[in-house]
Amino acid sequence: MLSRLLPHPMLTAILAIAWCLLVNEIKLGTVVFGVILGLLIPIATAAYWPDRPPVAKPVKLLGYLIMVMWDILVANVVVAMIVLFKSNKNMRPAWVVIPLELRTPEAITMLAGTITLTPGTVSADVSEDGKALLVHALDAENPDAVRDDIKQRYERRLKEIFE
Repeated sequence: MLSRLLPHPMLTAILAIAWCLLVNEIKLGTVVFGVILGLLIPIATAAYWPDRPPVAKPVKLLGYLIMVMWDILVANVVVAMIVLFKSNKNMRPAWVVIPLELRTPEAITMLAGTITLTPGTVSADVSEDGKALLVHALDAENPDAVRDDIKQRYERRLKEIFE
């Protein structure tokens, strides 16, 4: 019974919090409506989620999200400095192929989304077999270092969370 009412408990909580953040106030009516949305949307979309993605370690997921938000803030400053003070001839854009150890589609999607959300990098393509990710870096002095940083900082943590 409880799984029918709460098919995706984490999604319910995220939707309720997102609603309160979008409205930009914490009042009883806002919270109640956010909880109602958080309950109804997962129920309405449950048919499209036949296999819920397993999150083995939700605490590590929270830590990962906090780290990504910090990286986004830092990368914004770095990209601003590049745009403001670096000439085009001194920039070193690069295409980097990231060999993937991740196998679940949810983890690969989260890695690609993390890379794209971080200013200065964008994930462009996933290989057909899902074993490599093509990433463009705005300014990469050493493309191998970019690859190693992505694998160590993001992929390793996602592997712990999802696999």
